[in-house]
Amino acid sequence: MNEHPIHDMMVTSMENLKDMIDVNTIIGDPIETPDQSTVILPVSKVGFGYAAGGSEFKGGQSDQGGDQGSDNQSSGPAFPFGGGTGGGVSINPIGFLVVQSDEVKMVHLDQGTHIVEKLIDLAPQAVEKVQSYLQNRSNQSSQQGRRKKQDRKQERNQGPSTPE
Repeated sequence: MNEHPIHDMMVTSMENLKDMIDVNTIIGDPIETPDQSTVILPVSKVGFGYAAGGSEFKGGQSDQGGDQGSDNQSSGPAFPFGGGTGGGVSINPIGFLVVQSDEVKMVHLDQGTHIVEKLIDLAPQAVEKVQSYLQNRSNQSSQQGRRKKQDRKQERNQGPSTPE
């Protein structure tokens, strides 16, 4: 059984796209600093799209099928085929991953893309502030509770007041 002509078009397009995209496209080749204390990895955002389509057109009134001078090996009528494929790749650099002996950090090229990273960096400070607030609040409420307790104790020790 022969393969359909669109199959060849799709295979050719996909192979060309596959050649353009590999893991080094997203995370680039490492770059070492001269003192070898830091390694820098470029990071890119990669997107791609692909489309294919085709159609067989029915010939005129004359019979094009059979074995009359046709190179086609199928037993059915040979219809003209029209088709097309298309694809595209978008590669956008987004930042650099900087690896040092004591830390790893992401340096973004676009200031708007790293909001989540900033939130993660600020989370420990926020937790500390909330803990200190709750601790202060707890201390204040326990002091107020002690004062109320002392006031009630004093009232009991003095006894009921009688009007004179």
